Amino acid sequence: MKTLLIIGDVFLSIIALYITSIFISHSYPVIYIRLWAILSLMSFVITLVFSSFLFDLYNHRKAFVYTLKELATMIPLALMVSVAILSIIKLLLPDITFGWRLGFLSAAFFGALQFGWRLIYKAIICSPAMAQKILVIGNGESAMKLASVIASSKRNFIMVGCYDPVNSVAPPANISTEPLKEMVRKEHVDMVVVAVKQRRGMIPLQELLDCKLAGVEVVDSPTFYEELHGKLLLEEITPSWFIFSDGFKLNSGRKRFKRIIDILVALAGVICFLPLVPFFAILIRLDSKGPVFFSQIRMGEGEKLYHMYKLRTMKVNAERKTGAVWAQKNDHRVTRVGKIFRKLRIDEIPQFYNVLKGDMSFIGPRPERPEFAERLKAAIPYYSERHCVKPGITGWAQVMYSYGASEEDAFEKLRYDLYYAKNLSFQLECTVFLETIKVILFGKGSR
Repeated sequence: MKTLLIIGDVFLSIIALYITSIFISHSYPVIYIRLWAILSLMSFVITLVFSSFLFDLYNHRKAFVYTLKELATMIPLALMVSVAILSIIKLLLPDITFGWRLGFLSAAFFGALQFGWRLIYKAIICSPAMAQKILVIGNGESAMKLASVIASSKRNFIMVGCYDPVNSVAPPANISTEPLKEMVRKEHVDMVVVAVKQRRGMIPLQELLDCKLAGVEVVDSPTFYEELHGKLLLEEITPSWFIFSDGFKLNSGRKRFKRIIDILVALAGVICFLPLVPFFAILIRLDSKGPVFFSQIRMGEGEKLYHMYKLRTMKVNAERKTGAVWAQKNDHRVTRVGKIFRKLRIDEIPQFYNVLKGDMSFIGPRPERPEFAERLKAAIPYYSERHCVKPGITGWAQVMYSYGASEEDAFEKLRYDLYYAKNLSFQLECTVFLETIKVILFGKGSR
């Protein structure tokens, strides 16, 4: 869905540019296949798409619930950012941008087209013809919980009912005992979700196989939850699920490719931010006494301990009286400059050194302190599994969930961390990178 929205916007941006050029010149413009013309078009399209991304216009989960008011707010704000970026490009690289008049009018026209495209898109995906009918197999707590998740979802789902796999004599309300194949055929079911913990002898395997061969999608509840929310349903997962699931493909080739990307990103980060470090150091020393850099033991890949480096944002000996504690909202230990650095993630810059050393990756689970990690391993199932990949400066959990400061938060972030490890791919890495830019610009989740 996200891909369709982006492709539509790319097409509309080109249409807006072409029609606006006709309006300005009163004639059909001649299309030249030249390097500068291609670069100009790319800069225009990429700027519009990037600005739209910043304002959540490609969030496929929100596409179902966009209101006219939200679109009327987000699209103009995205256009303002686009105009600002295009103006900067025009000043710095005038040869690869269009004229002021053409660029601004085209962006405004694109905004109108984008507004209409979002309304059409929502009408299509929310139409009854596009609704996905779901049948849940199960009669226990897991099935009831899943039914509640489907009912509360903003997606275009229709819950046709639950199927009792044991055909009990007195089934609970709205639990069907008629043959599975008959119910699937009669209700025109698109997907069957199996929500039974103990499956041996409890589910109709042959009927499920017949449904799958007939084109009906058959998934288990953890897989359905994962696709719906972008995180794992840890309460329903067993060790065998980890072993046989389609994921966690952390082979040596993929790790080498990720390592090459990490080195390139870290070198780029060092080159960009190294000239600014003396300025940051002066601000830290003027604001409070103590060292500029801060080192702390963290747990990395394979639960190996290493020293992680940051710019100091807290007072010296901040944990002398309390011991190791999570940072809280409006934490009194954080300095005035530290609050700004944390908001903009400036304090994370020295971690590029950890990436170059190989202790960390640019993208991965948040590196945890060993004191907390040991406590969380004892309290949360599968917590150790998050250490199958290197920790990262940013990550899927960091951009999808706010700062964790409790065991409940750690459990929720673990859902995202294991989803990342399971679905590790270049596409997911790119998504995290772009979401990180959004987090930095809008200061989400910092403490």
